[in-house]
Amino acid sequence: QVQLVESGGGLVQAGGSLRLSCAASGRTFSTYAMGWFRQAAGKEREFVAGIRWSGGRTYYADSVKDRFTISRDNAENPVYLQMNRLKPEDTAVYYCAARRLMGTISSRDEYDYWGQGTQVTVSS
Repeated sequence: QVQLVESGGGLVQAGGSLRLSCAASGRTFSTYAMGWFRQAAGKEREFVAGIRWSGGRTYYADSVKDRFTISRDNAENPVYLQMNRLKPEDTAVYYCAARRLMGTISSRDEYDYWGQGTQVTVSS
């Protein structure tokens, strides 16, 4: 089992920045990749960014490319999502997720573990 805890959400004005953190504990050695997803009110949960545990290759949704950065220092440190130039349409609950197996990084259904989510609200 892997436990994930997100933090860092909040209220920010459009154009501002936030950094989300995802702390992982448990059997993290079995992790293949981690991802950030978001779910706006009335919409489905969508992929935002992902990072392979080994090698650190990163992946982004087109809507956040060049504005958001996913990163981690090492296996003992959290995974971060640096969000810059935030827009009102970025408002959502942001979830951290972890997966054990290879596959499509952006596929929500292929993730095995989820955090409880953290609210991000961007005002115009």
